Amino acid sequence: MKKKIIYYVAILAIAMVSCSKDFTERESLTSVDVAKTWNTADEVRATTSTLYSGLPWAGFTSRAMDDIGDVMAGNAHSYEGNGDYRAFVVFSQSATTALVGYCWTSFYKVGGWAAAYLKAFEMKKTLGGDPAIIDPAIAECRFMIGVTYFYIARIFGDAPIIDDPGKVALEGNYNIPKYLKADVMRYAMEQMALAEEGLPDSDVPGRATKSAARAYLAKMYLYNKDYANAAAKAQEVMNSGKYDLVPSDQYDDMFNSSAMNNNIESIFAIQYQLTQNPWGAGCQLQCDRGPSNLNTSESSMWELFRPSLDFMKAWEPGDIRRPATVMEHGWSHPSWKPTNADPLYNAFMADGYKYDTIQSTDHGGVLNATRSNIAKYVVGPGSAYGGEPVIGMNTGQNFMMLRYADVLLIYAEAILAGNSSTSDAGALDAFNKVRTRAGLAAKSSITIDDIIHERRMEFAFEGDYWYDIQRQGFAKAKQIIEAQNRGAVGSPLYVTFSENYMYLPIPASEILQDPELGNPAVPYYSK
Repeated sequence: MKKKIIYYVAILAIAMVSCSKDFTERESLTSVDVAKTWNTADEVRATTSTLYSGLPWAGFTSRAMDDIGDVMAGNAHSYEGNGDYRAFVVFSQSATTALVGYCWTSFYKVGGWAAAYLKAFEMKKTLGGDPAIIDPAIAECRFMIGVTYFYIARIFGDAPIIDDPGKVALEGNYNIPKYLKADVMRYAMEQMALAEEGLPDSDVPGRATKSAARAYLAKMYLYNKDYANAAAKAQEVMNSGKYDLVPSDQYDDMFNSSAMNNNIESIFAIQYQLTQNPWGAGCQLQCDRGPSNLNTSESSMWELFRPSLDFMKAWEPGDIRRPATVMEHGWSHPSWKPTNADPLYNAFMADGYKYDTIQSTDHGGVLNATRSNIAKYVVGPGSAYGGEPVIGMNTGQNFMMLRYADVLLIYAEAILAGNSSTSDAGALDAFNKVRTRAGLAAKSSITIDDIIHERRMEFAFEGDYWYDIQRQGFAKAKQIIEAQNRGAVGSPLYVTFSENYMYLPIPASEILQDPELGNPAVPYYSK
């Protein structure tokens, strides 16, 4: 039986059905199955905890996120020999590009798990399940559905909505249409609003709460240019007292120490575990970002992605985020002391790791195409070399999908509300909190260009800049992209940006299995 990726989902009966099964080959969930489980809060929370883990998110966070959010946006560079990854530099990706398929699969997997759990929990309630432990779990499922469809709308535009994957499987009707992007976004917002109603005010670190749902709603409203509601939701989060910016001297720790997992700035994060198996349970950002001269027997790094030349030109003097974000000549980390079989390398690194573009690359130097590497989510060479534990490609660093700094900048932009500039005290206070933490002078008036620039530097290599470009519309996106040098030192590269690049295509394999996806989008809502 052909695999239907977009309906691929794991459902718990007594235990979770194997993630490797086809969705269509899963066991059916019966009232007998449901009656036997989810009778305690621990059982319920063990189920929803799978939605926070790296496993279902791996197809997105491992490479697709970097390619879409930063390479496509011009923040990052991937060299010519990298095939699918290079495609996002020059906009040659297509419906057959593997990374496009991995991204699609990941979101419909997370959304599918969440939707299936939700239906099962609702069944449990009809069988006498305790609402006190079931209702918050339903809200967690809605939160995850809201997050995934928010990404789907921004990445693919028109797309299918699968609100009951179990029903799809049982009926065997896989001719699901794609729906209008506006309806996909509306569906995401409706799910997040329901999540806000059902989630608790507080929970253990890492779990979704009402404030987390409000933060996402603020961002969703902003994307819809509903500035009044975006400001109101952001204000609720700001007034909650549940989040804050980490201090300036801990900014880099957010990204290079798992001790900072679920810190006061983290609103929603994927909860990674330091393990090799199963694949995707550990954070694999370090291996694709870290410089190759930081390879050790514990940690693998091969710099698949690097900062772009255009991004490196965007820094303002004195920005303390710079060494937390990028490695460049003179960057050092004295507590990291990598060694290898080369005595000259060991002598060069004896006083701690040094990033040097003059030293011979045979003996510890770095001379890549953009003369820099990404520092965010690089936790170091491993515990034997002065860092924290690393297992090959895997670290235990959580990935922050949404931070409090985002809420502050959302609020500032919502108050700006599409005007040419604002000197509103509240907007300036929110904006300048982010800016002054970075060691930069406060501004007395801000424009949309100020805010987008601040967002670019604050959230660089967190997979967000592409959406900030995209949401400004095609004309502005074309202006930004075509002005970027997307090449290497000595080999500048400029591209022509077309409107069809604004969204990724639906994977060809999905259209082959569901020809309806190749037809024009239709409304999901009747009104």
